[in-house]
Amino acid sequence: MRNKHVTADTREPSGFAAQAGIGSAMERNIDDNGGAARIRVLIVDDHPMLREGLVSVLELEPDLIVVGQAASGLEAIDSYLNLRPDITLMDIQMPGLSGVDAIAAIREHSPSARVIVLTTYAGDAQALRALKAGAVGYLPKSSIREELLQAVRAVHAGRHYLPPELALDIAIHATEDPLTERETEILRLISAGNSNKQAAWRLSIAEETVKSNLKSVFAKLSAIDRTHAVAIAVKRGIIEL
Repeated sequence: MRNKHVTADTREPSGFAAQAGIGSAMERNIDDNGGAARIRVLIVDDHPMLREGLVSVLELEPDLIVVGQAASGLEAIDSYLNLRPDITLMDIQMPGLSGVDAIAAIREHSPSARVIVLTTYAGDAQALRALKAGAVGYLPKSSIREELLQAVRAVHAGRHYLPPELALDIAIHATEDPLTERETEILRLISAGNSNKQAAWRLSIAEETVKSNLKSVFAKLSAIDRTHAVAIAVKRGIIEL
């Protein structure tokens, strides 16, 4: 049965939405069964196959409809402002503007925006940054179909959604001292293969300063050496390789 459309604004969309052939930003799709409004979803990810897979999963559901797609943080902001979706599924790692920065920009324009992060990176530090930026849900891309649908519906209903294991990780590390900006910067250089001397040269600081910061990093992360510290930081989403 065809869906009925109620259109409040017939102006042509602009930006990425226009390129994708998406309808008016104000268009709402109404399901014939009971006249209930369908949940309008925007998908943001730089991998076309992932976007197509999500479209296939979501549009099998009678209460969901994908109204747009974006491949970068900047396109995400443009598409959100044009389409005003009920839910945005947002990747973190994308070319140009990151997903976290895109979330913050979207929430600045629309404090009521409901964004669920869907990412390969499930670390507690990464998740916490996204939540602080304004995300209200967080899921690894490895999540099963049912969990994704549950998250979309829960967030649309006004709730937050975090996998129990991620919520536990955030709680466990909540009382720990976070790495300082300088400690994170040094650890990022170490992860790229720089020696203490090279890191000191790149940051225009003394080598002893690098050593003292690394000692602090080891203590905060409960790491036994540089390699262990990098592995922990990557797993938790503190740094990226």
